[in-house]
Amino acid sequence: MKDLFEKIYADKGPLGKWADKAEGYFVFPKLEGPISNRMKFQGKEVITWSINDYLGLANHPEVRKVDAEAGKKYGSAYPMGARMMSGHTDMHEQLQNELAAFVKKEAAYLLNFGYQGMVSTVDALVSKDDVIVYDVDAHACIIDGVRLHAGKRFTYRHNDMESIEKNLMRATKMAEKTGGGILLISEGVFGMRGEQGKLKEIVALKEKYNFRLFVDDAHGFGTLGKTGAGAGEEQGVQDQIDVYFATFAKSLASTGAFIAADQEIIDYLKYNLRSQMFAKSLQMQLVEGALKRLDMLRTMPELKDKLWENVNALQNGLRESGFDIGTTQSCVTPVYLKGSIPEAMALVKDLRENHGIFCSIVVYPVIPKGLILLRLIPTASHTLKDVEETLVAFSAIREKLETGVYKRLTAAMAAEMGV
Repeated sequence: MKDLFEKIYADKGPLGKWADKAEGYFVFPKLEGPISNRMKFQGKEVITWSINDYLGLANHPEVRKVDAEAGKKYGSAYPMGARMMSGHTDMHEQLQNELAAFVKKEAAYLLNFGYQGMVSTVDALVSKDDVIVYDVDAHACIIDGVRLHAGKRFTYRHNDMESIEKNLMRATKMAEKTGGGILLISEGVFGMRGEQGKLKEIVALKEKYNFRLFVDDAHGFGTLGKTGAGAGEEQGVQDQIDVYFATFAKSLASTGAFIAADQEIIDYLKYNLRSQMFAKSLQMQLVEGALKRLDMLRTMPELKDKLWENVNALQNGLRESGFDIGTTQSCVTPVYLKGSIPEAMALVKDLRENHGIFCSIVVYPVIPKGLILLRLIPTASHTLKDVEETLVAFSAIREKLETGVYKRLTAAMAAEMGV
């Protein structure tokens, strides 16, 4: 018999093996100061393109005022207990009703955390006889929810309608044998590439196949659609989404999430979501703060307008400068470059130390070997000056990458790391 920890000592995992060289700088970095377009990193001011505060609400004075007053009024504990037992309030119901109306659904239910809530919702929606069909590029929370499923599941190629239909056919045959149903899961916006899920095309397949659609719209809520109701509204199919999910951690700059659907579906879920039934209720300070943020989202369209002014300036500027930003259809702005992991590390260090630009870096195994993905998240807090400085910096680092400067600088590092 082996020691349980033997595998941990031998293999730290695909990302953990870089910890001694990357932690504190490339992963687990410490941004300091008020959440904004410019913050401090290791004592230097940087333009921050890695904060999902899309509408700039995190440090908005009205939001800060409500948060502080709610904290003073309720503290950070109230209400105590799970919703089903002692943690339910009129304000929780009010927020649910307002969220449901905003995303044009009959009912909604609050979730303590987005990740936890997604895992639990997938688990509650299906039984062992049901079949799940989901995008291969789905977020980790969806994948973890699917892992709990005791029945059959099929993945389809990312946003590939031919693959979606092929797997719906396979799922239909399987469900006919088991006597179960089919749940298709997509994202409204895929957070790495910025592409919208093909929701309009997917719901059209309901005419041929009997399935229910569950959409994770974490990045679409508040940013897409005429009113900000998300990718379903943007594509004109919100009413065809059977279960809608969004988190407070992005556009609402807070903690928590919600699901929305027909009343009967929500009534079922609130009695069967284990992560909510057996966990403490979302604290009142967060509930009251979310009500204020939602009201601002509804009544201050200029926030979303400013966001998209910055998104368009950044994305158009990158395209005009010859950068590959893929096929993003959202605020998420990926920049694809070619290079090794050591080159990526040198490039990011140059961006942060010499150009004052802080953005997220993604390398293998998250994306294929030889690719570097720099992921930028524009917000309403950014300025056109931020965009201009970033475009200049990106042109400079691209030139160094293409002329081999980073490769020469990191040759010794590459040999040491075995890359």
